[in-house]
Amino acid sequence: MWSRVVEFMLGCWLAISPFVFGHAESQTTLWVMDWVCALLIISFALLSYWPPLRHIHLATAFLAIVMICYGRFASPEQVIPALQNHIVTGLLLLMFALIPNHASHPPRIWYRESHN
Repeated sequence: MWSRVVEFMLGCWLAISPFVFGHAESQTTLWVMDWVCALLIISFALLSYWPPLRHIHLATAFLAIVMICYGRFASPEQVIPALQNHIVTGLLLLMFALIPNHASHPPRIWYRESHN
């Protein structure tokens, strides 16, 4: 479940990115977008470790698409670095969200053959 760890780290990055990019106090939409997305990404990554919610990481893929679209269309005249961060982080999240939880485990058939 290494991909969930990467998602968690990207969520942490998104939470601190307003301070890194120096969002102005007047840019409340960017602050809210960063922190709400960070909270949801971190929550989805952690909840995916609980077996009944093991597929909730797929909600991260939807959230990543929202982030990419927001980053691209929020400012039509120019894409500021904070919005570029949304696009790049969204693309990375989309890539990792599609990796299943059990991707680092060997196929079940190998496990059954070695124990017979």
